[in-house]
Amino acid sequence: MPHVTNDGAGPAPSPDRPLRVAVIGAGPAGIYAADALTRQDAVPVAVDLVDRLPTPFGLVRHGIAPDHPKMRAIRDTLYRSLDHPLVRFVGNVDVGRDLSLEELRRHVDAVIYTYGASVDRRLGIDGENLPGSLAATDLVAWYCGHPDADRERVEDAVRHARSVVVVGVGNVALDVARVLARAPEELDPTEMPQHVLDALAASPVEEITVLGRRGPAQAAFTTQELRELGELAGATVLVDPKDLELEPDAEERAAADRVVARNLAAMRDWIDHVPEPGRPTLTLRFFSRPARLIGSDRVEAVEIERTAVDGDGRAVGTGELEVLPADLVIRSVGYRGVSLPGLPVDERTGTVPNEGGRALRDGAPSPGEYVAGWIKRGPTGVVGTNKHDARETVAHLLADATDGTLRVGGPVDDLVQTLVARGAEPVLLDDWRAIDAAEVALGATRGRARTTLHEWDSLLAAVRAAAASAG
Repeated sequence: MPHVTNDGAGPAPSPDRPLRVAVIGAGPAGIYAADALTRQDAVPVAVDLVDRLPTPFGLVRHGIAPDHPKMRAIRDTLYRSLDHPLVRFVGNVDVGRDLSLEELRRHVDAVIYTYGASVDRRLGIDGENLPGSLAATDLVAWYCGHPDADRERVEDAVRHARSVVVVGVGNVALDVARVLARAPEELDPTEMPQHVLDALAASPVEEITVLGRRGPAQAAFTTQELRELGELAGATVLVDPKDLELEPDAEERAAADRVVARNLAAMRDWIDHVPEPGRPTLTLRFFSRPARLIGSDRVEAVEIERTAVDGDGRAVGTGELEVLPADLVIRSVGYRGVSLPGLPVDERTGTVPNEGGRALRDGAPSPGEYVAGWIKRGPTGVVGTNKHDARETVAHLLADATDGTLRVGGPVDDLVQTLVARGAEPVLLDDWRAIDAAEVALGATRGRARTTLHEWDSLLAAVRAAAASAG
């Protein structure tokens, strides 16, 4: 892609011609970047916050489980940044389809890529493509009401799911296990689309097994997520006491780590639990990894290999195999980023090569291109981690604007006007408010605070209806 750069000949940013920045991705990383840009006044800025979806908030809307209303409430804080007069939300714009990256660069002085890491990592084992084998990303998108969710495929899998195996011991793995174990009355007040609630209520789930390759001391979940399992109204949590027996040196190391110590204490509270007739079970099983998925037309079982943790902390196979019945297998072993057309991504790390947020091309900083969030550092941390991450990137962008690396080059066409002229249908902040109001109204019909609109047509219909009403 030809670089659209300033050579230092243009004027410095001013209130009459502020530095124009496009932020690609309106999730937490993107909104925090917009917030950092507008909280300073040393460099006049104007920010277009561009997203492929007609809705903002990214994984806060489509990643945090709907049975976590307090965590999802962070969108109220993020919304305040969207409402800033120097920030313009431009949703329903697919960079690469509605306009190329090269065309976008002609409208702005700098771009910050914050579009995340949305593709799942695979297990790389036989049988992984059988019906009944899903990525956690598939299930999460479905129950969060993402408009791209493969509803038919997921609901077919859930419909057959009597025995479920979840591979992975991070927070997302616990999310999907917990949602599948919830009783219908626990989920009914949530924002889930009604078809999701209906499918989960009809699901025949009797047992869920969460597999961890290594031991409980190496699990990646947080204590809060873990403890929630013990509060399920409709399921019993089980754990093998032998998995919680640590060698003296390992026990000492675990005691020195607060999170690990709390996790072990929580799990040890469950060692006396026993299955109850007619009540689903949720079992945490460690030192186990899937060797292959077994089945002819769909998943019927998982062959599991017992593992041990070596001196370097890696899981190594012992050769001891066991077959565990399973109708549904969900892999939750990480995310990776993919490239936008014209933007390089390291295939190994799934991130855009960068130095502190300055995007690199051929090993050198690319003037006017920056990254923040998961596409910068990989899928690590919690929502709040993106705030510091975005501030670091924005600090470098502002430094480049101050020292002349970035200088405005003169008047440019307005991005939204260009999109409308070529037939696109950008969704602005007032349009998002119309979607928001439609979701609140839909929720009220069933006594809920909100019900997520999950289809592209219904999301855009809410925008068009509001526009028609306003004349």
